[in-house]
Amino acid sequence: MRFEKILIDTVAFEAASAADINQDGRLDIVCGGNWYEAPDWTRHPMCEVQAQGEYYDDFSDIPMDVNGDGFPDIVTGGWFGETLYWRENPRGKPGPWTVHSIARIGNIETTRAWDVDGCGELEIVPNTPPNDQVFFKLNRGPDGRGNGTFSMYTAMKGPTGHGHGFGDIDGDGRGEIILSGGWLEPPADPLSGPWTFHDEFSLGAASNPILVHDVNGDGLADLIVGHAHGYGLHWWEQSRDVDGRRTWTPHVIDMTCAQYHDMQLVDIDHDGELELVTGKRYRAHCGNDPGDNDPVGVYYFKIRQGEFERHIIDWGPADSGGSGVGIYFWVEDIDGDGLLDIIAPGKEGLYLFRNLGP
Repeated sequence: MRFEKILIDTVAFEAASAADINQDGRLDIVCGGNWYEAPDWTRHPMCEVQAQGEYYDDFSDIPMDVNGDGFPDIVTGGWFGETLYWRENPRGKPGPWTVHSIARIGNIETTRAWDVDGCGELEIVPNTPPNDQVFFKLNRGPDGRGNGTFSMYTAMKGPTGHGHGFGDIDGDGRGEIILSGGWLEPPADPLSGPWTFHDEFSLGAASNPILVHDVNGDGLADLIVGHAHGYGLHWWEQSRDVDGRRTWTPHVIDMTCAQYHDMQLVDIDHDGELELVTGKRYRAHCGNDPGDNDPVGVYYFKIRQGEFERHIIDWGPADSGGSGVGIYFWVEDIDGDGLLDIIAPGKEGLYLFRNLGP
């Protein structure tokens, strides 16, 4: 596959997404405290973002129409502010975005949006390693539009560990929350109370997200897990004995790259099959992780019956224009040509990789 690499900005925010911010029919880019208007990527400031050393307290940029006015707002949060926020879109007009607090929930490693209760709408699921596993459901009016508020639900009390994911582990047709030390099974009504914790594996400082995917085609859901703060990318094979008990066996995908912090399963080469798209997060712990200062890269992996084949989209030293994928990157057809593009933020800058096809 060929990609055109475009430097959007030299900002050091580590989260980005795409949404039609001004409702002109074109996808814009959101990154930290700015949004960039298509097609020329004109920068518009949104709000101030708390800085902490090399970090900005913006560990996700989830587009969601929170207040039901037809314009996408942004849900975010961070480690240092310990608070989940939503930023109110001023209906695509220039000027500051009002920042609203959703809840103070402790250190937020990152946040994802998944349909936790199977209602057809996305819920907000933060990863809060030292604290409870909670999720937030947008409250909606009779017309189905958001009213600007959220309800919080607790799936598990106690520390949850680094890394989380969502998918159907046990094949019952419902989604489960995956944590670094096991997985959470929902009750009949996922909103009704505590979920059941299954202590079946230990993934360490796992990626956000942990991906659920049948890697080897045996009909059982496996896990794809990056080491978020060290070297390594693995898939964990699910097996079951005659009594239905699960076991998990790790297999190496790659041990040459560090800080596989974020990843996605998408059809990046338009062949009808899912590929693993990921890369290195640059200076994830500001030089204190193994491989923190290694050259960065953006990759996709072909998956063939348990075998992974890596293809390099970008690679090189960060101070010479190399790009990684930060803590929250985005994949979407941003130019409408039918091919998925990659928006890659990070301490090394904000890049767009336009997919030019084979």
